[in-house]
Amino acid sequence: MSWKWEYAFGAEEAARTAPAHFLVEVERRADELVRVAEAVHVHGRAHAGAGPKGGDIIVPGGMFTYQVVVRSERVYGVQITYLGF
Repeated sequence: MSWKWEYAFGAEEAARTAPAHFLVEVERRADELVRVAEAVHVHGRAHAGAGPKGGDIIVPGGMFTYQVVVRSERVYGVQITYLGF
């Protein structure tokens, strides 16, 4: 398995209605998070202990909340919020 990101919970539904330019920024930042997680957790599937804390990322037009699940080698976008700014 290799590191990937995906929408989780209601974020997938919210992504269907968000503007394309906003989603491009969300996806670009999610790709960056995947690269960082892969570099920090080289042996993700063998990880023992607590996982890292998720967080919020501000992007042009809004923000998104993410969670890293090391043993699954996934970065989940759990919420996206388009504010239109």
